[in-house]
Amino acid sequence: MRSVHRAIYLAIALLLPVLSFSQEKSIHQQKEIMEKNKAIIQDLYENVMNKKDMSLLPVIVSEEYTGPEGSKGVAGFTAPIAPLIAAFPDIQWKISSLVCDGDKVVAKWTWYGTQTGTYRNIPATGKAIHINGIAIYELKNGKIIAGEVQTDRLGFLTALGVLPADIATAPVNEQVQFIDKFLVPSAGIAAFKQRVAVNRQFIKTLPGFISDAAYEHFDEQGNLVFITIAQWENKAAVASAREQVQAEYKRSGFDMPAMMKRLGISMDRGLYTRATE
Repeated sequence: MRSVHRAIYLAIALLLPVLSFSQEKSIHQQKEIMEKNKAIIQDLYENVMNKKDMSLLPVIVSEEYTGPEGSKGVAGFTAPIAPLIAAFPDIQWKISSLVCDGDKVVAKWTWYGTQTGTYRNIPATGKAIHINGIAIYELKNGKIIAGEVQTDRLGFLTALGVLPADIATAPVNEQVQFIDKFLVPSAGIAAFKQRVAVNRQFIKTLPGFISDAAYEHFDEQGNLVFITIAQWENKAAVASAREQVQAEYKRSGFDMPAMMKRLGISMDRGLYTRATE
């Protein structure tokens, strides 16, 4: 019996180095993949975006990638970047840090540029500005399959003179809240949220915009109750924003009433001012 136990112990002892070697090999492979992913993102900024050479994107961006407006692949990736480059042709991104965790790479950067063209209804100002931002990319098999970008939008609009340097200078008694409440059937939630993301991104570029927020919960039937609150400097800013939103819908060929009807979405909308105490 003792000989059997010795044989088992010997077998375990012989296996341990193998398992350890296998684990070390796996860790080494993971590190190699992460370093390659970081290099891909570095290449994206240095050789694609800074040099404006979009011909390199097919080897960096996967066909799986979905842009903010729903387009796929390279087209989806360039959709939000192209208008920015057109308005700021000298734009340059400077990466301050790259951090990789698994299949995700986080890039912290500052971009510099001079606005010589119209950007989202903001006429050319000729101003040279710099904006900080963070981008999170997810990669698979050496290509970007998803991305999320967060920038200092308030600082961007302030630098262009669209908003006052101190937003608090806007008279509080004139500020208004534009509040929408949506009831969205479960089958239409994905399409609805995709559209809301586009709209929220667009209104942040409009004159008079101060801030916005969104809240949600699900009712007992699984329907989404979704509330958006956008704060504007005054009623005139809201009226102007409505016109520009409708113009953008027309330009992009989007029919909001048709989407609401198709998805069975109901909406309650109102313009609110601060209550007097």
